[in-house]
Amino acid sequence: MTSSKKIHFEISERKILLRIFDVFFVLLILFLIGKYFDFNYFKITADNYYWTIVLALYINSVGTIFEMYNLQIANNKLLILRSTILTAAVTTLLYLLTPFYTPILPSNRLQILLFFFAILVALLLWRNFYIFFLAANRFVKKVIFVGSSKKIESLVEELTKVNPHYQVIGYIPTDEKKIETNLRRIAVKELDAVFLKNYISEIVVTNENSKVISVNLYSQLLRLLERGVVIRQYSEVYEYSTNRLPIQFEDKELYKFFPFSRSNQNALYAFYIRFFDILLSIIGLVGLLIIMPIVYFLNIFWNKGPLLYTQERVGKNGIPFQIYKLRTMIVNAEQEGAVFAKVNDIRVTPFGKFLRKVRLDEVPQFINVLKGQMGIIGPRPERPVFVDEIAKNIPLYQTRHVIKPGLTGWAQVNYPYGATLEDSLMKLRYDLYYIKHRSLFLDINIVMKTLSTILFARGQ
Repeated sequence: MTSSKKIHFEISERKILLRIFDVFFVLLILFLIGKYFDFNYFKITADNYYWTIVLALYINSVGTIFEMYNLQIANNKLLILRSTILTAAVTTLLYLLTPFYTPILPSNRLQILLFFFAILVALLLWRNFYIFFLAANRFVKKVIFVGSSKKIESLVEELTKVNPHYQVIGYIPTDEKKIETNLRRIAVKELDAVFLKNYISEIVVTNENSKVISVNLYSQLLRLLERGVVIRQYSEVYEYSTNRLPIQFEDKELYKFFPFSRSNQNALYAFYIRFFDILLSIIGLVGLLIIMPIVYFLNIFWNKGPLLYTQERVGKNGIPFQIYKLRTMIVNAEQEGAVFAKVNDIRVTPFGKFLRKVRLDEVPQFINVLKGQMGIIGPRPERPVFVDEIAKNIPLYQTRHVIKPGLTGWAQVNYPYGATLEDSLMKLRYDLYYIKHRSLFLDINIVMKTLSTILFARGQ
């Protein structure tokens, strides 16, 4: 198959492909086993569309928790093996134990084991086929960049880092500067030849000011556009590929990134978010009360000092409030003043490390959620001293306070803990993306990713 006939899949389309064929291969294997080996449990599952829908929902939901649809993991044989085993095991367990909506348990216990292996083998066959024949060879998007020589290399590097299938053939400079780069410099007169030779599928324009584009280049781009070539702004491509906004330290213009999501003014969305905030907070606090004796006992030996502590944080509209947490650091950890927590921070106690890994230290914040100071999902609340310090260097930082802070958020599930201004900028990109696009689907995605973080103990 030639490059011109390759299917160019975007990130979301790849994830949809994985979800559809995960279900398809599982149902196919169940159907074949039920038909040729006369195993009733396999047969009735594959033949009943109602139970099939339940199984499909379980595969997709559990697979999301165990990162089956994280493309970096989906492309790695060892990592996807672990995720597949966990997904098959939990899906089998949920399906077998769900009353009313799935078949009754099979009388032969061997069929339960076979049911698990059927799901596991189906997923492994499809995922290995994807890795060997699709991921490496088919998901390639060849593009040409148009922009300033000074910034072009850093912009390309940032985009291709998150999506290695974005193959940049070269760039057309919009300035006369002869700056050395690792990218091929393409003259306007060469554009047609390069386009035909490399089967370019998209042109990315990095300059937001159209005045820097020459009349000759503009005419060429317009002609390609009329021929059906996709031409997009870099900010649009970046946001779509990375799920964050392309803001920089010096950016001050909100109009480049907003308006906010309609969900921010949607009364129904606000109602169900508050309803689930209250419901999940009650469940979380009841769970904490149940395990509190164990936590208190372990705190005496490995976390000597008070179990709980409060700290001032900045909330919605910049209003400060007191946050509740289980203490994870030594007593008087900030005798010399407030400093960012770091990875492997020596102030964190042994028991505190465990609490952070499984995010148990955050559970008391359900009290803040019940009081309306926080939500389950939103930007993490920061301390006033750090907010003031960061805002001096990142003017748009205060924008994250237009909604309630949250227990978990888009930045938390996509970016590791950071202690530098560069880390704060990156997390702000994710936070503002959430504020711009917040929706029920995105909220569910964050909850799934948070469960994955807890199950794999990836907390910091």
